Amino acid sequence: MLTRHQANIRGRDFFVGDIHGQYRLLQEVLQSVAFSKSEDRLFCVGDLIDRGGDSLDCLKLVFMPWFHAVRGNHEELASNALREGEGSSAWALWMINGGGWVVESGVGETRRVLQAALRHLPLAREVTVKGKRIGMVHAEPPTDWSRIEEADPRALVWERSRIQRGDETPVADVDAVVVGHTIVERPLTLGNVHYIDTGAFCTGRLTLVDARELLR
Repeated sequence: MLTRHQANIRGRDFFVGDIHGQYRLLQEVLQSVAFSKSEDRLFCVGDLIDRGGDSLDCLKLVFMPWFHAVRGNHEELASNALREGEGSSAWALWMINGGGWVVESGVGETRRVLQAALRHLPLAREVTVKGKRIGMVHAEPPTDWSRIEEADPRALVWERSRIQRGDETPVADVDAVVVGHTIVERPLTLGNVHYIDTGAFCTGRLTLVDARELLR
């Protein structure tokens, strides 16, 4: 459910929005900040795959020591589809939502990589930055971060009620929370919740944020 990360004493921490198979775009934004894979860390809000042709390469990022993501709804869509198989309603739902890349990547290889990747994709992460705590889930955090391990998994991966209400109530017991899932024109903050999915697959804008900026 939750993976905690101690402070990075060697380099910087960054958060990145939903990648959706945009591997080359990710490399460009990392290069723009001179990202060091030996010292810096990258935290991704999930949805590594679908709607982009390099989805398998993006999924394999979870095996890199500098890359840390949470599970998104598109990883769940793919998992359900690959478990139930072609011809199932889960497969049809995945295809409608951008899973067509599996044809070129291969069903067997995609299943193998995804099954291994899911072990590296908890529902939530917590990162210590400058003595403060930043939480991360894909879609919607609970109202109190201290109850994150009791939260409804579906809400963490799928829900949008907070942003739909424009709810600016801060999440308790955490300094900031970073989420994706809902596309915003530009990074948006409601209370202490930061929305950073700027729709890379359709806009070409992949948001990368230095963790220290979230604590100002």
